[in-house]
Amino acid sequence: MDDEYAKLVRRVNQPRVVIDNHACEDATVIQVDSVNKHGILLEVIQVLTDMNLAIIKAYISSDGGWFMDVFNVVDNDGNKIRDKEVIDYVQRRIETSAGFVPSRRGSVGVMPSEEHTSIELAGTDRPGLLSEVCAVLADLHCSVVNAEIWTHNTRAAAVVHVTDESTGCAISDPKRLSTIKELLCNVLKGSDDLKTAKTMLSAPGAMHRERRLHQIMFADRDYERVERAGVRAVEERSSRPQVTLLNIEKDYTVITMRSKDRPKLLFDIVCTLTDMQYVVFHGMVNTGRMEAYQEFYIRHVDGLPISSEAERVRVIQCLEAAIERRASEGLELELCTEDRLGLLSDITRIFRENSLCIKRALISTKGTKAKDTFYVTDVTGNPVDPKIIDSICRQIGHTVLQVKHNSTLAPKPPHQQTTMGYFFGNLFKARTFQNFKLIRSYS
Repeated sequence: MDDEYAKLVRRVNQPRVVIDNHACEDATVIQVDSVNKHGILLEVIQVLTDMNLAIIKAYISSDGGWFMDVFNVVDNDGNKIRDKEVIDYVQRRIETSAGFVPSRRGSVGVMPSEEHTSIELAGTDRPGLLSEVCAVLADLHCSVVNAEIWTHNTRAAAVVHVTDESTGCAISDPKRLSTIKELLCNVLKGSDDLKTAKTMLSAPGAMHRERRLHQIMFADRDYERVERAGVRAVEERSSRPQVTLLNIEKDYTVITMRSKDRPKLLFDIVCTLTDMQYVVFHGMVNTGRMEAYQEFYIRHVDGLPISSEAERVRVIQCLEAAIERRASEGLELELCTEDRLGLLSDITRIFRENSLCIKRALISTKGTKAKDTFYVTDVTGNPVDPKIIDSICRQIGHTVLQVKHNSTLAPKPPHQQTTMGYFFGNLFKARTFQNFKLIRSYS
């Protein structure tokens, strides 16, 4: 009965989205007012990040059953959103996502589709792993339509969308699906592994790939650090994001995070908190030229703040992992060429033969074109010798494979002490955005 009443309330009180290019000098301001529900913050942020909009500031408030958030966003070039079609599309998408849509907590966003078969992989990372996976798929006549591969803390996870080479459609034959799963499991097992390798097949289906990757790595417990020794260990500890937790009275747990800024950082953090069954009641996000500062007031879905030291440590570890998983580690290489069966297998084999280790990869196809991005290091995790890269580019073709960016040369953000309550000193005296005096009233 309560669930039916909640649906009625959401149906009567449809989300209200206001997009304003005049309220802020350097960003488009998006204000979202809606009936609150678990996961709504993630759904709104997901829409913005899927549109490749960068959230440079955000103000979050969802106490008392109502969700009222403000996001300052810019496009990839750091400009306001000027295109009316884009503005209208963003507004429609947010209203749809924040409106009468059932929670995806149980189904992890799986939706029917006949376009491709989704393959989920998890196992221990090692040099050449992606090359072996791609070789198996090519031998089984599976065309990789798109894929995303993350590695973190000696673990690897991937979501790969494939089609049948002959039909161009999803693979539905149970016997063939079983063969694919068995052979990929053998590749992932590799040498002795204390953790079990996992391969899952979603026959005709689609999902939000990045959220699913977070869930796969979280389930694989990649947040449990494998401590290293020596100079590299000291460097890793010093470059970790700063995450602190503090309980204020018995109401909230305050999380503050300071890290290097990057695209989709807020999505990664809120995704992790949501999947861990925490609710953000108030929050603030502020990004600078290199650094992002975030502060959230949270409770568990049962209404309680974090109560034990073990839970506190686990939340810190999981948030650190969420920030680090998508960090652009290594040299960025971009491949653009005509797509064909076995292309990915051939490219990753060349990388493996030249002792390159793929830390992260984004694979996509559009029509007959393949556009792939790889972040690579040498097998020890250090920068790749430029001579090796030049040799690989000559072998593949300088117009086909290009060096885009070397994150290992980027300067690190200055270390600053985190100050609790930076933004919310007077939060509980004034809970509306008009009191924040950050945007003008739309009433």
